[in-house]
Amino acid sequence: MTKTPFIPNQIYKRSDIHDQFGGNRQSGICPSSSYPYIFIFSGAGGKQHGYKDQWENDKVFSYTGEGQAGDMTFTKGNLALRDHLQNGKRVFLFEYVQKGYVKFVSELEFFDTGYFETHDTLGKERIGIKFFFKKAGVQLYIKPQDLELNQIVAEDQNPYKLIMPDSTERKGLVTSRVGQGAYRKSVMHRWEYQCAVTDFNDPRILIASHIVPWRDASDEQRLDVDNGILLSPTYDALFDKHLISFEDTGKIILSDQIERSAFELIGVTGKESIRDLSDGNKLYLDQHRNRFAS
Repeated sequence: MTKTPFIPNQIYKRSDIHDQFGGNRQSGICPSSSYPYIFIFSGAGGKQHGYKDQWENDKVFSYTGEGQAGDMTFTKGNLALRDHLQNGKRVFLFEYVQKGYVKFVSELEFFDTGYFETHDTLGKERIGIKFFFKKAGVQLYIKPQDLELNQIVAEDQNPYKLIMPDSTERKGLVTSRVGQGAYRKSVMHRWEYQCAVTDFNDPRILIASHIVPWRDASDEQRLDVDNGILLSPTYDALFDKHLISFEDTGKIILSDQIERSAFELIGVTGKESIRDLSDGNKLYLDQHRNRFAS
């Protein structure tokens, strides 16, 4: 791999980066004017524009595209990020530590993208673009097409060209057919493409299960990856109907509404346990257990 011009975890003055390499000093996505580099900057301040960036696992980082008002599109910085590999550009991620100063995190490579429902600077509902990058040089055994949820795409079958719903179609359509695409991908990456209970790893079968159901969740909870667990169909069906739940330790809880012998017929033993629950998962599971069908 070509030497990286930045040192991981070192703090840089952002203006010094632009003095040396050029690029827009205000944007979150900044292609260099004189080098084959693209700088992306992440920080808590993006929340007001509907941005949310995070590490989905130790190899995959999700980054919200640019555009403060209206639906995001693949133009300008978003287009540059999507096509950086074929255009011979390198992407470098920086994180704000204080105003004017950023920490270099990692070099990234485009892996996939998805759409999600968010708000713009004015608080209006819009469709956002979520980029999924992998660390440069890292190999993922999963392929982008393995993570696809059926979406509305243009006739040329370009998977990144979404046909935006008009104003009369938008209500309900965004969340049910567009807004969950990036969410499912986030949950898939978070659980590293395996059922959290069984380690079954065929993505065609796995379901990104909401802990607090979509119908009962707030807009923020609906797209919070901590409100998701990746499950195979049997466990998803039982979990959705509150016939199983999980303790904070991850240990499964079986409802008394189904005989143990019946659980065993569908392969549920009562000895199962979820691995790697986050603190956020545990908060949502507490709500799930409150509705548990004992």
